Amino acid sequence: MKTHLLVVAAMATTAKAFSVSNEQSARRQFLQTASAAVATTALAPRLAFAEVEVPAQSTDYTFPSDWGLTYNYEADASKVRAHMVIATGLAKGSDRMEDFGKNLKKEMIDFVSYYRRFPQVAGKPSFSTLYTSINVLAGHYTSYGYKYPLPEKRRKRLYQEYAEIDKSLKRNR
Repeated sequence: MKTHLLVVAAMATTAKAFSVSNEQSARRQFLQTASAAVATTALAPRLAFAEVEVPAQSTDYTFPSDWGLTYNYEADASKVRAHMVIATGLAKGSDRMEDFGKNLKKEMIDFVSYYRRFPQVAGKPSFSTLYTSINVLAGHYTSYGYKYPLPEKRRKRLYQEYAEIDKSLKRNR
């Protein structure tokens, strides 16, 4: 709600700054226009990502048995995304967490290695966002190992990207 009010206020200030008035100097008009532009620019990134609920980390999960690629992009992207969502929600001390992480990292590497060769797939928004998410999660595994859960800030970003990937896949993009 605050965001909407700030956008409306910025638009009103912008409209007011462009109206001609004898009382206002050119400097004041410039400052109003610039402040409205800065406010709008500062808010735009927040509006791009809708608030995504970040679930609490859990040690309860079902270990997947469907590792590997089927070489059908939509099915593989959905499966890799689903496995990444599970990995992002795992808490420290989860059963078979290290095995899960190793299997997931292999699956992510296989996915990227296979699909980035095809320009019709590599140009899709779902692929580029999934590729970004894969880099974040693989980087975490490389730096911290498979036994350590993701920090809250990284989890929030990943859940936002997962929502974006899901939307893109539903639109066949």
